[in-house]
Amino acid sequence: MPEHGRDKISPIRDDEIASEMSGELNANRSTRAQEEHELQPPGEDQPENDRAPGTTLTGGTPTGITAEGVELRSALARHLGRGLYPADRSAVLATLRANHAPDRLLELARRLPEGESYGNVQAIADALGLGGEERRT
Repeated sequence: MPEHGRDKISPIRDDEIASEMSGELNANRSTRAQEEHELQPPGEDQPENDRAPGTTLTGGTPTGITAEGVELRSALARHLGRGLYPADRSAVLATLRANHAPDRLLELARRLPEGESYGNVQAIADALGLGGEERRT
């Protein structure tokens, strides 16, 4: 049974919605009876969307960490969960194995020093040399 997280729709209602939408999802054409209800693409004279007007969007990698570091830290967080901490090297490895983490995360966690306790994923990332965001004060 799939998890719904914070979604307040039940699995039964999900099935009802899927049944109602199946015609629209499977049709390779418009399903609206009146053309004015169709979604319209942006016009040629309309500007492109930009999150920061007047600047170049460069991505989401913060200063002080690489894109690979962000990806690895995110993957570690996903496979370790929140209930693990504080944790030592063996607890981190056991949790990664129990959660079927990829081999690259297991190899990374094996580099953690013995006898240390980690309070969160950032502490693990720091111990592995993945870097972290530089905080402004």
